[in-house]
Amino acid sequence: MLGKLKSLGTLFVTFGAALGLGLMPVSAACAVQKSKVGSTSVSRAEQVPVAAKKKPGVSSAARSAGGKSKAEVGKAPVIREVPVANARRHGNRSPDVKSGAAIVVEQLGGGALFQKNASAVVPIASITKLMTAMVVLDSLPDLSANISVTDDDVDYLRGSRSRLQVGATMTREAALLLALMSSENRAAHALARHYPGGLHAFLAAMNAKARSLGMRDTHFEDPTGLTSDNVSTAHDLAKMATAAYRYPIIREFSTMPEASVEVTGQFLEFHNTNPLVKNAGWDVGLSKTGYIQEAGKCLVMQARVADRPVVIVLLDAAGKLTRVGDANRIKRWMEATYASLNVRGQQVSFKSLGANPG
Repeated sequence: MLGKLKSLGTLFVTFGAALGLGLMPVSAACAVQKSKVGSTSVSRAEQVPVAAKKKPGVSSAARSAGGKSKAEVGKAPVIREVPVANARRHGNRSPDVKSGAAIVVEQLGGGALFQKNASAVVPIASITKLMTAMVVLDSLPDLSANISVTDDDVDYLRGSRSRLQVGATMTREAALLLALMSSENRAAHALARHYPGGLHAFLAAMNAKARSLGMRDTHFEDPTGLTSDNVSTAHDLAKMATAAYRYPIIREFSTMPEASVEVTGQFLEFHNTNPLVKNAGWDVGLSKTGYIQEAGKCLVMQARVADRPVVIVLLDAAGKLTRVGDANRIKRWMEATYASLNVRGQQVSFKSLGANPG
């Protein structure tokens, strides 16, 4: 008899908990730091503690302007799946993205939240420089060593302007900053030219890195993106951005709003080509813009949107403000969808929101 009473008691407690009667303590949802997702396995180059050491050629004032503490999240939060039908019932609609090709990928789950022509192979312009930075860092270079700009680094293909005169010298670290933050073509080309084995070896390393990341529809012909022969897809570039995010120095340099950089003994002011890095409404963890006529306006970002880290790739945008407008439309769409599907503080997965297959 006593055994039966115990069984009934257990059943009553369990049933009560299922009805939300408070008979059992329920743990709160996992708290997630406002931070960026990192990799648990990185190369030696990826572990460079940039923020902890003095940057040769970069002023301390400039570093403080762009310095944000970026903690790494060790594990994925608890995710609640929501059926597609339920998401649509709550008014979920795809964002009105104007760019010719686009993808939004949730870093924690890896799934695409939105796609538009994500498999189209197109020129990628200066988005190239994310791969350039990774290949430079993979060679474990002396970042404090000086490199110089020569006539070989001048853009005779498109005649793009540069504030780095032929004969200018700077540290390798300063050149990396300018390539990532201000999309400086001569700085990027000089970095590749000073690579062990020279420019030819550097290009081979870029394409080998792309293959290792599973970027099957990507090819590089130069380290700057000035040639339209540098091609990829939005899908491949999401992989590249995710890989680049594992390098602390790329995260830091690509998101600095501005910097005072020493070039040939003089400090010059440079600014970020992505206005969203200094927008208080955005939490950008990695950024790169690009433009040539054949590629249109391009933007690749890692950012925290609706309290989750995502990678946003926007390619072939027409008009000066379209790529920024698209990013803001994606942000509003995610925030609105998350708010409508958030149930009792539980986090909602966007994987089942019925994203446009592209």
